[in-house]
Amino acid sequence: MSTGAANLAGVRDLPLRRARWATRVQFAVLGVLAGAWGAHLPSVKQRYALDEAELSIVLLAAALGAVSTLLFAGRVVARFGARRVVLGGGVAMCAAIALVLVLPGFALLLPVALVFGAGMSLFDVSINSEGSELEHLTGRAIMSNLHGMFSVGGMAGAAAVAVLLRADVAPAAQLAGIGAWLALAVGAAARGMLDTHAGGEGQAHFVWPRGVLLLIGLLILAGMIAEGVMYDWCVLYLKQELGMPQADAALGYAVFSAAMALSRFGGDALRERFPERVVLRAGASLAAVAMATVLLSATPWVALVGFVLVGAGLAPVAPILFNAATRVPGVSRAAAIASVTSIGYSGFMVGPPLIGGLAHASSLTAALSVVVIGAALLALGAGRISARD
Repeated sequence: MSTGAANLAGVRDLPLRRARWATRVQFAVLGVLAGAWGAHLPSVKQRYALDEAELSIVLLAAALGAVSTLLFAGRVVARFGARRVVLGGGVAMCAAIALVLVLPGFALLLPVALVFGAGMSLFDVSINSEGSELEHLTGRAIMSNLHGMFSVGGMAGAAAVAVLLRADVAPAAQLAGIGAWLALAVGAAARGMLDTHAGGEGQAHFVWPRGVLLLIGLLILAGMIAEGVMYDWCVLYLKQELGMPQADAALGYAVFSAAMALSRFGGDALRERFPERVVLRAGASLAAVAMATVLLSATPWVALVGFVLVGAGLAPVAPILFNAATRVPGVSRAAAIASVTSIGYSGFMVGPPLIGGLAHASSLTAALSVVVIGAALLALGAGRISARD
């Protein structure tokens, strides 16, 4: 009797195991795409002979596409299911990145960047909604592991571009190949995802962030600004402020990314053992103290160790806060994620000019104190996160 029941449970659990692995692949795909896009921004600048202001307009177009799509992403996922929206968003973003270096001019680059951002936004909301649904159905914490796959994908995408550039593969051919291969990966992995999980009766499919959702969105904003600043500026800080050679300064990006990925893979065990608010507060406090020590010491080896601790401290932010948003009553999971992400994504638009302006007015060292402030705000707001069931 017990053996038969166990076999039956195993059969029922098989689709959920397949869905977990499929969703891991989709998070990795998004990471590879983001890493390849970031690594090829200099190629975009050179291909279209852009200055810094024009390149900023391209990045703004991608960010606007992402943020505006979040207004209806929850309704789309609720109507068609995460699997179908992943396919649609995945094809859009892969096609856009494949075309980005073969367009005839700057005028067409902007709408392609808009489509790229919109596709990534739909894809992002869908896979986070799928991850939250899987946590609910299985009773197991997996969101940190999923976001760890995104971090690994980001490193893999940037590393692949570096290898291909050293092999003298043309940038346009690289992005066309990456886009094609990732589209195939999206299609193959989508077959293992859950068929659908609509929002349910009486649940809103889009809500303007307010109350608890607004707080969570603002915390995600603080976390995304801090994380984005580290990715964009840590190497320049080591080279410009601390005088490290560029080859050595590149270790700053590497150790921060590696710490982020490794911490996310271990984050689910912490979420199972300790309350999420405790994990978030401890991680954010660690990041704030570590970054403050880096800036005050102005010592290369302290900076590298500090970047490891900052990455480890910021790693739980996205998994915990995205999942906390899905527990707000009366709102579908996809709508909650879209709502808070609409605030968080604005960090991509706010962060670069904020740091650039502060660095111009004072110094890059002073500007990077934004990371300390963002992490401190996360620590202070962690107590408002509701407990997992």
